Amino acid sequence: MVKAFLIVLLFPFAVLQVQSQNNQLPPIIDRELFFGDPEISSAQLSPDGKYMSFIKVFKGTRNIWVKKAEEPFSAAKPITADTLRPVRSYFWSRDGKYVLYVQDKGGDENFNIYGVNPNEQPASEKDVPVNRDLTNLKGVRVYIYSIPKSDPDAIYIGLNDRDKAWHDLYKLKISTGEKTLYRENSATDRITDWKFDWNDKLRLATRSNSDGSNDILRVDDTGLVKIYSTGPFESASVYHFTNDNKRFYFATNRGTSRNLTELVLFDPVIMKEELVEKDPANRVDFGGMLFSVLTRKPIYTVYNDEKEKYYWKDKGFESDYNTIKKQLPDLEISIVSTTDDENSILITAYSDTDPSATYLYDRQNKKLTFQYRPRPNIPIKDLAHMKVVYYKSSDGLTIPAYLTLPVGAPGKNLPVIIFPHGGPWGRDSWGYNSYAQFWANRGYAVLMPNFRGSTGFGKKFLDAGNNEWGQKMQDDVTWGVKYLINEGIADPKRIGIMGGSYGGYATLAGVTFTPDLYAAAVSIVGPSNLITLLNAIPPYWEQIRKVFYLRMGDPTTAEGKAQLQRQSPLTHAAKITTPLLVVQGANDPRVNKAESDQIVIALRDRGFPVEYICAPDEGHGFARPVNNMAMLASAEKFLAKYLNGRYQETIKPEVAKRLGEITVDVKSVTLK
Repeated sequence: MVKAFLIVLLFPFAVLQVQSQNNQLPPIIDRELFFGDPEISSAQLSPDGKYMSFIKVFKGTRNIWVKKAEEPFSAAKPITADTLRPVRSYFWSRDGKYVLYVQDKGGDENFNIYGVNPNEQPASEKDVPVNRDLTNLKGVRVYIYSIPKSDPDAIYIGLNDRDKAWHDLYKLKISTGEKTLYRENSATDRITDWKFDWNDKLRLATRSNSDGSNDILRVDDTGLVKIYSTGPFESASVYHFTNDNKRFYFATNRGTSRNLTELVLFDPVIMKEELVEKDPANRVDFGGMLFSVLTRKPIYTVYNDEKEKYYWKDKGFESDYNTIKKQLPDLEISIVSTTDDENSILITAYSDTDPSATYLYDRQNKKLTFQYRPRPNIPIKDLAHMKVVYYKSSDGLTIPAYLTLPVGAPGKNLPVIIFPHGGPWGRDSWGYNSYAQFWANRGYAVLMPNFRGSTGFGKKFLDAGNNEWGQKMQDDVTWGVKYLINEGIADPKRIGIMGGSYGGYATLAGVTFTPDLYAAAVSIVGPSNLITLLNAIPPYWEQIRKVFYLRMGDPTTAEGKAQLQRQSPLTHAAKITTPLLVVQGANDPRVNKAESDQIVIALRDRGFPVEYICAPDEGHGFARPVNNMAMLASAEKFLAKYLNGRYQETIKPEVAKRLGEITVDVKSVTLK
């Protein structure tokens, strides 16, 4: 039986006040302001600068809109009308004739490519121009490799329609959808990517070997030639060729002398490597670079330390950046789109307490013009600052983390939400974070630890997580809790943990391996059994299967299987004493529904109360705002119940209805 929720019609963008434990806390901010659809987002300029595209709600779902660059946003027209799933990303064809985007069905991650001509008039019975499914395949995941400038009516794509594990290289004609096979791939070839030079000539490929090592291959007329190799615990990421197409930039950490990933230049003919740069502070990996399409040279390189740090290579862009920075002195600046002539650029400006604003900058006239705010009604003055903290783990390893404390609170004896990131081979970064702000507004301290195994902090830090799921990786989370308690920040009786994907695993591991530490937990698409997780990975992840086995544990060996079983929360479900809310997408191809079903059944069968939300139209995480809002309303009330925090009692009728639909009666859960 679904619990009844108080249904109250909300005034648009209302900021609601409820009784708080501390009257110095700001009013409760409507969760819609944090997680509802942005008013406008993801703007891009057409290549010629005549048009601006962006994402905005149409027919109840986020879709793509287009307007003339000089027109107000009110003059824009929608060009897509998907009513089932939001369009989350898109791009212009090189000639600006088409807007292209990818879409899957219900979160199954089998993406097709769609194209629309924004200048076409809508059909008589339609509100938007015709959207064509250019690939039109079922059960196939499409990759996009290159968007050639020399042939703007084409894109190079990968299709796994012939072999689910490996993608063949095709040239796709945008105007007709015609596909031409360029290179076939197989379990023998094991090609994972193709790289083209500035003249759109196929020059390089990357290969994943069955032992977990990787190769960079030169594409010759006679075949593929290996020119660079990395071991299973090393990496080499190709960026682009030099402006004369003779050498290429790539980031690598190969070799025992390298801990941090460095940027190098490589000559594919004589196979000579030359160091370009590494982090001047010698703290973090090389983070990325942006190229000019005019000069074919780097504009900047970037390193993600406590904050992102840019190193400018193009003096003109650097001068423009400094001009913008003077006008927006307290904000971080990021380039998001440029015209082909690079005279007009779109930038976003953000901070830890500002979810960003987008501006158009005219480089010729040095003019900065405001465009929009994605979330214009969020009260920035009531948002909390994110700060970097460091603490020692169980073996003395230093763990970097981000801590957000609620505004107006004394910073002592607070309820806490530990929020481990997903991956686990990813990281948290400084900036505006909706979850951190949401929970801080509710009065919680929020800790986001970059536990060992997180990327960006060097090879040693990453490798320290090998085979340590539920062990030292979990210690890094646990010792974060101890740090907050020792600092007097946390109330030891009011610690909660919540996370998605690997963060969901860390949540389940937290309530099994440290059952007395947490008073409440929310696991979102979290694996409960590492053996079934590895046995069910999607076929298109075959290229990294061996790396999973090496970094997690090998389920094909007795020793590895025993380790994975020991590290699986399901094995220790009888130890759980923490109230648990489990969240799952029914179509998740990465963490199958069975992972959540298993832990729910285990708790239910021992008579332990467990709550379960499962959306039939979602995959690895919730994309539809109504599903996400329903989950958050439930999680917010759930955590407040056990941690004595604040929560917003009101809920929109459509969200309350959806929550009722996706809340599962745990008595009905069975394993198929």
